[in-house]
Amino acid sequence: MRAWVIAGVSLLGGYLIATARQAVVRPPLVIGQDAVPPSGPDAARVTLENVGGPVIDIRPAQGEADTLLVFYPGGLVRPQAYEWLGRALAAQGVQTVVPAFPLDLAVTGIGRADRLIAQYGQGKRVVIAGHSLGGAMAAQYAANNPDALAGLILMAAYPAGNVSLKDRTLPVLSLLAERDGVAAPDDVRGGLERLPGGTTLTVIPGAVHSFFGRYGPQKGDGLPTVTHAQAEEEILNAVQAFLTALK
Repeated sequence: MRAWVIAGVSLLGGYLIATARQAVVRPPLVIGQDAVPPSGPDAARVTLENVGGPVIDIRPAQGEADTLLVFYPGGLVRPQAYEWLGRALAAQGVQTVVPAFPLDLAVTGIGRADRLIAQYGQGKRVVIAGHSLGGAMAAQYAANNPDALAGLILMAAYPAGNVSLKDRTLPVLSLLAERDGVAAPDDVRGGLERLPGGTTLTVIPGAVHSFFGRYGPQKGDGLPTVTHAQAEEEILNAVQAFLTALK
């Protein structure tokens, strides 16, 4: 009996150590893997830089960008999962910067956008965006720094209960994945009460939570009724239309 107890404790200890290690030791930050949008790889220049920490800088291959999009990744999601979006937007004159956060949690550095805007935002229209937890932190940044921004994009996200932008005039786009099993659609819709009255809510038909990035299936997520590529096309169209309306 004692041997079984010791074996069980050992297994439990190994599981806890492995889980903790997975949270602390994050996968390497690599650019260019599974990131090329349908339009092809030639529209963007992508570099890995250090501005208060690692950041993926995605800018038009030709000409200067007129818009800077600061993108906060979802919780425990590596920044390269959103490189596809930055590459696709580069053809529209958008520079996208996706920072890495300690433990891949945007809550550890909500004000990270300050350094990025100072480094890359001069002479540009600045929009902050985020997916899931990153979206909630982007909303908090927007609430604290409304004058620094021209817009806010939330992907499967909503402001925390103690954060409100309701009295702001900031343009906001909220994207809701119809089959999301992580950010409940009712919660995303409920978050509209803490966003400006003119906020645009766009439903991505048949999509799930993980379809906003390229990081594979996510525990607890719903079952999609469209392909990942179809969802990305809808997401890109909505973001492009929002950014175009700001010009």
